[in-house]
Amino acid sequence: MGGGPNIKVFSLVVGTVLFYALLANAIPQVQSEVPQELTLGAEATPEQLVQAGDQLYQGAGGCTACHGLGTRAPNLLTDEGGTGTIGARCGNRVPGMDCESYLWQSLTEPNAHVVEGYQPIMQDMRRTISEAQIWTVVAYLQSLGGEVTVTGAKVAESQTSEVNTGESASGGAGVALAGGSTDPEELISAGGCSACHVIGGQGGPIGPPFDGMGGRLDEARIRRGILEPNADTAQGYEAVAGTMPPNFGQQFNAAQLESLVRFLAGLR
Repeated sequence: MGGGPNIKVFSLVVGTVLFYALLANAIPQVQSEVPQELTLGAEATPEQLVQAGDQLYQGAGGCTACHGLGTRAPNLLTDEGGTGTIGARCGNRVPGMDCESYLWQSLTEPNAHVVEGYQPIMQDMRRTISEAQIWTVVAYLQSLGGEVTVTGAKVAESQTSEVNTGESASGGAGVALAGGSTDPEELISAGGCSACHVIGGQGGPIGPPFDGMGGRLDEARIRRGILEPNADTAQGYEAVAGTMPPNFGQQFNAAQLESLVRFLAGLR
């Protein structure tokens, strides 16, 4: 009889733990995926290219963090302002530029043609995935309402070029960002960080400001924010959670990462 209250307390604790365990499992988890090396050759079919591009777009490329929402960046998955899906409208965006060329430039020189009403926050996708992978994304976007003109031969040509120039086939250059420099200001510039973060009073308001970061966060938290940007969301920035690519931190080597962490921790 004396154990009754203890049993009730134990049951309450177990019930609470189970409830939050089920709740946690019901919440979609964002994972930092690494772009996988392409195995497609010159004989790849349009369907295979589109499938590979779809996987990158939805996963390791980090595209869905902004595109498809129609808020931070143009909606690419469905209609955008009555102009149709991206595959249908890409050939009409810039006079004299066909769809394939426009999409390629949009992914590698995103600030060349910023869609009215949006901020130039996108970075050159060659910083995170290879040129061959970018071509598959172009094929996927073309398939959304248009004709796929990207060929397996074009992807294979990019792969050969990357091998000859020493670039990684799994995305990004063979050497670290900024030519391997550990100067934090050079790393911030090369990474295009000021497009979203304010430093020295200059930059975009998309993400938390670098100014004063050391007074708010310790080195461990700053490091995690670079390597796992979706692990924590700064208060007040919930609406832009997921904007930073999940594999952004992979562009830095260990020395560069620690140099940047120490620099940001010193901004008070």
